[in-house]
Amino acid sequence: MNQNKLKPIMFVGTCSDAGKSMVNAGFCRVFQQDGYHPAPYKAQNMSLNSYATPDGLELGRAQAVQAEACKLEPEVDMNPVLLKPTGELKSQIVLLGKPVGDQSAYEYFQENDRVELFDAAYDSFQKLDKKYSPIVMEGAGSISELNLKKRDITNMRMALRAGADVYLISDIDRGGIFGSVYGTIALLTPEEKAAVKGIIVNKFRGDARLFQEGKTILEEITGVKVVGVLPYFQDLYIEEEDSVSLINKRTHAVSGKVNVAIVKLAQLSNFTDFNALSMHPEVNLYYTLDKFELRNADIIIIPGSKNTISDLNTLRELGIDKEIHGAYKAGKTVIGICGGYQMMGESIQDPHGVEGEQKQIEGLGLLPVETIMEKNKVTEQGAFYFRGSQELCEGYEIHMGKTISTNAEYEAVNVLSDGSSDGCWKNENCWGSYFHGILDNQVVINEILKKFNASITDFNYKRFKEENYDKLAEHIREYMDMEYIYASLKR
Repeated sequence: MNQNKLKPIMFVGTCSDAGKSMVNAGFCRVFQQDGYHPAPYKAQNMSLNSYATPDGLELGRAQAVQAEACKLEPEVDMNPVLLKPTGELKSQIVLLGKPVGDQSAYEYFQENDRVELFDAAYDSFQKLDKKYSPIVMEGAGSISELNLKKRDITNMRMALRAGADVYLISDIDRGGIFGSVYGTIALLTPEEKAAVKGIIVNKFRGDARLFQEGKTILEEITGVKVVGVLPYFQDLYIEEEDSVSLINKRTHAVSGKVNVAIVKLAQLSNFTDFNALSMHPEVNLYYTLDKFELRNADIIIIPGSKNTISDLNTLRELGIDKEIHGAYKAGKTVIGICGGYQMMGESIQDPHGVEGEQKQIEGLGLLPVETIMEKNKVTEQGAFYFRGSQELCEGYEIHMGKTISTNAEYEAVNVLSDGSSDGCWKNENCWGSYFHGILDNQVVINEILKKFNASITDFNYKRFKEENYDKLAEHIREYMDMEYIYASLKR
């Protein structure tokens, strides 16, 4: 292992969805390959995609992915503040892996300069900085939102406190790159400008050499070196966190495939649960709330939700509950994951108002279970055996509430390594589980596809992700001036 200590490096953006998380993951793997001991860090994240750490705490999924790229187990200090939108313009605030309350966006962003929260986030950075090198930091949104800047704990304020080299990522695919890059840098203070060591042009379509003149112009108007022009990632798979990416997901059934419809809940959480299933060559997986497209599905999956009661109410208002019942009666498969599992039961009770003012709601009645929302949140990883299989599977739980069976004749879906059980198995066409990541296990995918005579595969999702982290690192090395970056990072 390389013992030389490197300065922190931070990737920020001219806008949201510029590709910061992907570039960050790529650099995490590059540093790891080069013998360093990197770790990811994002002071504050807003996402419904989260992950449970080995010690039972919660952080944003992007930092869990980046930790994986570093070949590390995720730690809560990698994402000390997580905001999880709950509906009604509010978010659950998760501090150091545990919920500390709900606030509206207005309340959260209009308060003081958030010194205490900033100090807590910086304390997490310091803990990581003592153990790892370099710390690969990620910003959020744009770094030049002047109305939010004094309360921002994620971008340039944190970069300066941490002493990080900052690299600005711009999304050329959106157009207007010269204005967005020039304007972003022009709005920074002199101290902030001095921290920006380079510009990265991301999502270039075509031959990157064609942007040579554009690169020269950017350097002339900003005074900052362009350290790389990254072509649009082709044939590269890295798990996405931002729900914006759902816009680009498939939305309809196709003939000749096993059609799997994910019910597109308003507060859908952890859509990465379905990535491995979508890769099966005979599966067409899509996201929809369209009744016609649900009727065309062979399998309907109700995913996790940040607000189960609210999303269940919406399904009823849209008549989607009747479509789900009709699909089950027609012999199709209906599966619930986490909040979707809770919805499939007979009732959900919320005596403490965890999700809002509504104290109870009738479930879809597909499974003989009842859920009671509790104040304490379950966040833990788990190993289990699916339906008596001899293969040990892995997943993780993140949920409010406890679900109990109302009919002892039905079996559990999973038996955990400690002997406890999870989920409810009514039959091969109807079951639910609390485990996120359950469909990352090929034995589970093979089970749900067997009635369609789909190919039994030995696809290894973990190995597949590892291969793609390495491909991403190669991509970064090919198009980035790593010699310049390393020279700047050496203390």
